[in-house]
Amino acid sequence: MNVPTDARYSREHEWARFDGDDVVVGITPYAADELGDVVYVELPAEGLHVDVMDEFGTVESVKAVSPLYAPVAGEVIAVNSALDGAPELVNSSPFHEGWMIRVRPDDAATAIEDLLDAEAYDAFVDELLA
Repeated sequence: MNVPTDARYSREHEWARFDGDDVVVGITPYAADELGDVVYVELPAEGLHVDVMDEFGTVESVKAVSPLYAPVAGEVIAVNSALDGAPELVNSSPFHEGWMIRVRPDDAATAIEDLLDAEAYDAFVDELLA
């Protein structure tokens, strides 16, 4: 699949990437492709505290409504309001314009260490596609 190496990945197909002291979170191209055309994204309010694997929102496509799971624990400090008017950014630019939340991690030193690196995530997706 060839995902960026500067991010880490969950088995639920969310990605997490440090941007300064904060972690930006979105869904992977694999997840976006499986969903089909995204028509609506529901994101949390800023200030919400999430733990790893907490549901923080939903993404609705022409095929289904799917929960979004936090790959890191911390406080949601920003949401991508651009998705309100352009949810299709999740499909067209999942790693850039289609990001979903920005989290200030509880423990920056270990925030993403349990997530898959790009190579392991690619192998995981390859197994799913086999």
